[in-house]
Amino acid sequence: MAGKFARSWALMKTSADVLRSDKSLLMFPLMSGICTLVVAATFLIPIGFSIVSDAHMREYVGAHGHSPIYYVLMFAFYLVQYTVIIFFNTALASVALQRLRGDTASVADGIAVAKSRLGIIIGYAVIAATVGLLLRILQERMGLIGRFVVGLLGLAWTVATFLVVPVLASEEVGPLDAVQRSVELLKRTWGENLIGNGGIGVVFGLIMFAAIVVSALLMIGVAGSHSVVAMVTMGAILLVGFILLGMIQSSLQGIYAAALYRYAEEGEVGGGFDQGLLEQAFRQKS
Repeated sequence: MAGKFARSWALMKTSADVLRSDKSLLMFPLMSGICTLVVAATFLIPIGFSIVSDAHMREYVGAHGHSPIYYVLMFAFYLVQYTVIIFFNTALASVALQRLRGDTASVADGIAVAKSRLGIIIGYAVIAATVGLLLRILQERMGLIGRFVVGLLGLAWTVATFLVVPVLASEEVGPLDAVQRSVELLKRTWGENLIGNGGIGVVFGLIMFAAIVVSALLMIGVAGSHSVVAMVTMGAILLVGFILLGMIQSSLQGIYAAALYRYAEEGEVGGGFDQGLLEQAFRQKS
């Protein structure tokens, strides 16, 4: 386990080298985050009314579960959210692939690539939203063990579609073909030893935990001053810090996925990645 974590840490550092060479990549998770917040705010009121209406139905009529309207709204919410996220992730992957090949590309270039794939992105978002809604329905209707099983199914779906975004950014294929290509590339190169992406999540989880502890201590210290201005200022600084951490993690994962796609498809890494390190972290399935 220590060796796996060490390799994941090394992969994150090499991903950071690419990010340091082109900090504009941070713009993609920033734009994605802003747009997803707008989408969430847009759907908050109608979904909230639907939940309240369903609660009244269960109380006075004895109905169970949610109404069809609720599920229609949830599907629409998933669809729009996934479309936004996949759009900007595709733009990020496009620019990252160019950087890994030694070329240059701007934020506008990445957006242009994503726009050219918009129909396919929406098609894949429909698939992802359908899977997401089905998993949610199963979780709502199953007990603890059933929810655990559904969680495993969700993890399997995440692993199977891990390379869909780089495929969308690099190949002219349909949404179903993109999923099939992701599975094909996963089997060809990694086999069953998926390490690095989870390792990046663990590393940032530890960093986030440490940041929360430090933030709590700082807020306690500032609260002792009884200064509202100082507390608001410190809170704003900490909020920006957490947002920046999330942007960095999202960018690193996008670069990492692009590097794995290039390694799986072309047998090369580039952009400062150690090819031998990737071969250790993702051993070919025997």
